[in-house]
Amino acid sequence: MFSTRLIELLSRATSVAVLTGAGVSAESGVPTFRDPGGLWSQFRPEELANADAFLRNPDLVWSWYEFRRGIIADVAPNPGHAALAEFETLYSDFTLITQNVDGLHRRAGSRRLLELHGSILHNHCQSCRTPYGGEADDHAHPPRCTACGGLVRPSVVWFGEQLPQQEVREAWDAAARCQVFLSIGTSGEVYPAAQLPTVARNGGAYTVEINPRPSAIARQMHECIEGPSGVVLPALLEDVRRLRLTA
Repeated sequence: MFSTRLIELLSRATSVAVLTGAGVSAESGVPTFRDPGGLWSQFRPEELANADAFLRNPDLVWSWYEFRRGIIADVAPNPGHAALAEFETLYSDFTLITQNVDGLHRRAGSRRLLELHGSILHNHCQSCRTPYGGEADDHAHPPRCTACGGLVRPSVVWFGEQLPQQEVREAWDAAARCQVFLSIGTSGEVYPAAQLPTVARNGGAYTVEINPRPSAIARQMHECIEGPSGVVLPALLEDVRRLRLTA
């Protein structure tokens, strides 16, 4: 399934960076951002995931995120998440960069994690940005900030908002210095994250895509492995461990 070069590089590497997208979470049963289904299929994500929509109809937007949080609460990390948490233990310099907001990587045990698009599991005030640690009174109305009284919103990056700059800098640095870069379960169409494999390749890294189907950036990669991450990553981990033990 894997090239000898990839296994050898991963067995000798000290610095590895990984980018994950919605495909990894989809294997746990999390619907993609653009396909929540049911009641919400009448809305485009762009109509709900932006600050203007929230201020115009906060109850509607809050209810959508509460619906999505309910889905996430009912699923579990899959073998792909678990394998990435194990990969982290093999390298002195390992960075997992994710576009996902569902917290499944943390639940699987990943710690060296950069959440480029924030986390749906946390909230903050739309007005003063103070983190909100309380519970909402119900699922239909957003709570109010205890510091300023403003509306509390999910701590995710909405359309039209900048990515968290500290996380972006750390992601770019990790991609630029790594020896192997894995792009997993991402379409390669969401920028600026889609630029990271190019940053890694320009820095001398061996770049690999793991996806059921080739992405928009597959041609830029040194190697493409077709298959679900929940199958591919545990097998890759086993091969790397075996070679490290015999080296």
